[in-house]
Amino acid sequence: MEVNSRRPTLQDVADLAGVSRALVSIVIRDVPGASDATRVRVKAAADRLGYRPDNAARLLRQHRSRLIGVSYVAAQTFHAELLDEIYDAAERLRYDVVLSAVSDRRPGSRAVRTLLDDRCEAILLLGSQAPESEIVDLAAKVPVVVLARKMPSAHVDVVRTDDEAGAVMAVNHLVGLGHRSIVHVDGGRGPGAQERRQGYRKAMRAAGLESRILPGGLTEEFGADAARSMVEQGIPGAVFAFNDRCALGVLDVFLRAGVSVPGDVSVIGFDNSALAGLAHIDLTSVGQDTAFLGGAAVERISERLDAGSGLLGRDIVAQPQLVVRGSTGLIGR
Repeated sequence: MEVNSRRPTLQDVADLAGVSRALVSIVIRDVPGASDATRVRVKAAADRLGYRPDNAARLLRQHRSRLIGVSYVAAQTFHAELLDEIYDAAERLRYDVVLSAVSDRRPGSRAVRTLLDDRCEAILLLGSQAPESEIVDLAAKVPVVVLARKMPSAHVDVVRTDDEAGAVMAVNHLVGLGHRSIVHVDGGRGPGAQERRQGYRKAMRAAGLESRILPGGLTEEFGADAARSMVEQGIPGAVFAFNDRCALGVLDVFLRAGVSVPGDVSVIGFDNSALAGLAHIDLTSVGQDTAFLGGAAVERISERLDAGSGLLGRDIVAQPQLVVRGSTGLIGR
């Protein structure tokens, strides 16, 4: 028996469905111009033949790849949650997503270069720490959206949470519980760290309280180091950590040292990551609207690609929300 290994064509689908090639093309592209009955018949014929459209060839003819390149930090769990929303938004707008990770051994410049080599027609920089001049230079080559970092620019779109407002929200929550000694474990040079420091200082000043900032960073290790310092020098009434991962490091050291949370000290994080909601962690956290952030970033990329050039950069800001759980409580000291 002879096996036909030839790839099915648009004409094969048309012949089997008993319609024209033009109608098959309309159905495959999912555009108006075909009845519901015709769509059902064409899709059934395509499935029976195993027909799959050659998107690569079509896009090559159009000089489009419809690929959005996303540079992200591999170690950040919050970035993984944002990526889910980016994928959903890209699917709605008929784009594909190409990922390129940044790590201690893989700088952001290499991650971006890989995306450009893969013919991505726009770049989404998630939590990038690259110099602003470098990002502006990149935006001269391809449309760029910076996500989760404040960076005013006439040439680059920014989609971010109001980090300063989130920090104010965190401190005000603790002050409302009666806390007077509130320490901030900061985020070092991480995206949003400066704005969260500013918000912390602003809220402490408004409450007539003295600020105390300990050096921190993006991961549990930094939070743990800060917590050890607090155990040695004296436990405050409350701790506002740069992000949830940093807060987890604080919680771990306090647990091992026999410090009760929230009995002895309240702890609050930032991001409202999935980990924060686990029963044995139960972390109060400032939440970011990942659905809005991811959707707005992809939509802005689509707008730039459709417009070609001439669009000014926009600063799109989402408002944070406080999610109260069991790690914060009324002052007990």
